[in-house]
Amino acid sequence: MDAVFLHANGFNATTYRHVLEPLSARYRLLALDQRGHGLTSLAAAPEGRTDWIDLRDDLLAFLEAEDLGDVVLSGHSMGGTASLLAAAVSSRPRRLVLLDPVILPRPIPGGAAESPMVQGALRRRARFASRDEAFSAYFGRGAFRTWPEEILRDYLETGLTDGRDGDLTLACSPAWEAANYGAQGHDSIAALRACQAPIDVLIAEAGTTFRLTLGPELDAMAPNLSVRAVPGTTHFLPMERPDVVGEALAAAIDTVKQDDF
Repeated sequence: MDAVFLHANGFNATTYRHVLEPLSARYRLLALDQRGHGLTSLAAAPEGRTDWIDLRDDLLAFLEAEDLGDVVLSGHSMGGTASLLAAAVSSRPRRLVLLDPVILPRPIPGGAAESPMVQGALRRRARFASRDEAFSAYFGRGAFRTWPEEILRDYLETGLTDGRDGDLTLACSPAWEAANYGAQGHDSIAALRACQAPIDVLIAEAGTTFRLTLGPELDAMAPNLSVRAVPGTTHFLPMERPDVVGEALAAAIDTVKQDDF
């Protein structure tokens, strides 16, 4: 395996088909559904969650079970942060490509229950009569306003599952999505300090969730960190600039391969 990819909170692996599929002729890629999302069967109990260590440990267990070493870890938003947390305690990842990861200046041990993101997720509609109905409700609106039609349909392919009454329900429940937004007790700064692998970060030009100030202090803290803003993008930069993301991921994989010779 050349690279393992993790999606953002609320989405699923299929959402990123437009980024990963063009690379599949050259590389071996695997995109995972994290617990509580897509087609995964892992338990997702929102009560009492305070951090993303469970997501980190899921990734570590997968790498161990599949005996994957010398891989590039990549992820968007929450998936990028989970990749960083894993790489901070494992030598298996050789390089990271993080897409607007959620990196806060300090942990929030008690959680962020009052965050607008948490409250918005809890109000999210969870049931639809069909995928076409969900598409009509989402397309061009809210978080999906910059998404091309085909990417939104990819998300809905496994983002909705069969409900109890013949309808469709969100694979990632509003309660689990909200719990992920609120669970900010992990220490991303400690993970940046501890990670030995090179870290390539692409951040949004507007509304980035990478909340650290760029400059000499950050350079000294994490000398293996490279951060680049992608012009004209929001937090959903993989949907808006899949070409830039694909180029960054390909470059990282090629670098690891070259280092092995």
